[in-house]
Amino acid sequence: MRRLERTFELWPTCLRLSFGMNNVPAIKLLPRSGSVPRIWRREVAQILIPKDALARRVRALARQIQRDYQDRDLVMVAVMSGTLVFLADLIRHVTLPLRLDFIGVSSYKTRTRPGPLVFTKELGLDVRGRDVLIVDDILDTGQTLARVLQRLQRLGPRSLRTCVLLEKKARRVESVQADYVGFEIPDVFVVGYGLDYAERYRHLPFVGVLREALLRSGAAAASPRPVQPRKTG
Repeated sequence: MRRLERTFELWPTCLRLSFGMNNVPAIKLLPRSGSVPRIWRREVAQILIPKDALARRVRALARQIQRDYQDRDLVMVAVMSGTLVFLADLIRHVTLPLRLDFIGVSSYKTRTRPGPLVFTKELGLDVRGRDVLIVDDILDTGQTLARVLQRLQRLGPRSLRTCVLLEKKARRVESVQADYVGFEIPDVFVVGYGLDYAERYRHLPFVGVLREALLRSGAAAASPRPVQPRKTG
């Protein structure tokens, strides 16, 4: 079967989306950066996924989840804390009865590379015999999601699936695949829409690329506030 693909621009200055047979938008960096708000331009290099594209894709994911879990006993388990913005938007488009719980896993701290995984919160709900959907912000190396899957599988759910906003395949070390994927992104460090660097940038309404100079110097971690733009004229 011949691969069908169509490419179009959602944000002309910074990204293109390619839809293949799996219908997962694949984000590609373009030479010019998007219109980053002035207050963030010294820290965010470009907008990778604008807020309108995020909203459309989250609605599409919710529709698919709605179809797949009709008449099922759904429990959503969100991986804290980067998932919170994505989760809030996602569940508002799901009209099925559902239960919601959280599991805490920490690895990044102030570094850009994952360290040892530590579970910081366990489930409060009993998921035995129920249909569980794990919701996470990003599938990168796969180490976090693999550990969460192993932990929840031992609790005896009827089914166990995963939903991630972003997938980054370049650094995958675990053979983990998500059942629902928002966007496939290149190997860049992204912030915004819940994702952070040193617990900052979660509140940005878009997904943006953090400047490499900040990652090398750790300046963002040391700065308590956004860097204010210089006034000219």
